[in-house]
Amino acid sequence: MPVKTLPLKKEIAYASGMMGWSIMTNIIIVMLPYFYLPPNNSGLSPLVPQLLVFGAFNILSLIAASGRLFDALYDPFIASLSDSSKNPKGRRIPIMRYAIVPAVVFCGLVFHPLVNGESTSNAWWLTFMLAGFFISLTTYIIPYNALLPELAHNPEKKVRLSTYQQVGFVVGMIIAALCNNYADLLQDIFGISDRTLALQYTMWGLCILAGVVMIIPVVAIDEREYSEAKPTHIPLIPAIKNTFRNSNFKYYLISDFSYYIALSIISSGLLFFVTVLLGLPDSDGGKFMGIMVILSLVFYPFINYGAKRFGKKPLVMIAFAVLSLIFVTIYFLGRLPFSSTAQMYIMVSCASFPLAALGILPNAILADIAQNDTEETGENHEGMFFAVKYLFVKLGQTLGIAVFAMLTIYGKDPGKDYGLRLNGVVGFVLCVFALLFFSRFKEKK
Repeated sequence: MPVKTLPLKKEIAYASGMMGWSIMTNIIIVMLPYFYLPPNNSGLSPLVPQLLVFGAFNILSLIAASGRLFDALYDPFIASLSDSSKNPKGRRIPIMRYAIVPAVVFCGLVFHPLVNGESTSNAWWLTFMLAGFFISLTTYIIPYNALLPELAHNPEKKVRLSTYQQVGFVVGMIIAALCNNYADLLQDIFGISDRTLALQYTMWGLCILAGVVMIIPVVAIDEREYSEAKPTHIPLIPAIKNTFRNSNFKYYLISDFSYYIALSIISSGLLFFVTVLLGLPDSDGGKFMGIMVILSLVFYPFINYGAKRFGKKPLVMIAFAVLSLIFVTIYFLGRLPFSSTAQMYIMVSCASFPLAALGILPNAILADIAQNDTEETGENHEGMFFAVKYLFVKLGQTLGIAVFAMLTIYGKDPGKDYGLRLNGVVGFVLCVFALLFFSRFKEKK
């Protein structure tokens, strides 16, 4: 049977899986530091001690990093399992279906600490719940992303499917960023006086929503109809080594890793930047995130056209340059000669282009890298490329949370905010680093 072209409704179904993944991932990135180690003007109580380890790392930064240690071992395993699968129903989707319920449960439990107050018991609980969450979500996202080069059969279709995927990601980002707004509604409608309880109800509702949309590609797409990929015969360790022999992939990976550290710093710090540096209510954080994402949609047609006309590499480099300047702005938030609201509008407006370009193009670039490698080697190990990429994405996200949490030692409250401002300096350096490495990437014409 000839392989079919993926129709529009199936492309949208595929993108919905990214939306669910994005909701849960961004709940953790945005809310974890704010929920467990909140600023003193938030109305929440700290849930883990602000203790220092080796004089520099606080408990929350170590917890965030330790949860990813399990991923470091598990990511290549699930990629190898998917690449070599001989399941008659397909290599990817049969694995994805088993991850959804555990991911929902563990994500909800992350925000249900054992003790309603500052306690090391909460630190241990959080460590194990995060490990379970990361492993569950990895079981979904690695096979899911490995489907992209198999479902999109030429470079233009890869960019288009990656664009729909990015729409799903940014919609999930908006939904997750509005956590405090939903909690406000719950408190107003149901008269819930406990802010922590309102946030916990909100988290569970969002986790269930994420699980529902993650089911859509599983039930809507029969990968046997749209993919002709065959199981790979390369063992796990050689498959990992093969990805690092690709010099283009190494430059891509380093720049992508730096970008996700920087992005995670912005996401983790958003509520702090809004409430501490600018003195605005926490519900404004979700509003500004939503505005930034909606503005980024304006650039989607230009990025699709620009990728065909000029190539993907120039757009990615411009995006890194703009993002580096945005981090400089973070250092001066609250000190600029504009109102607090105007400062945020300027920053999110400028961030909309990098968000669009760095959301759409990297997955399309990686799909090209994986497909070119398959053509050269004759082995279909797309899953391993995406496994290594997403291992570094998750390490980057975790390191971003850890860096942000660590810098709060130097000030995270009104009148003592130097630690928050240092995030701008770190983000600037990371974006410049990403730009320099990606400049060495050789785009195939």
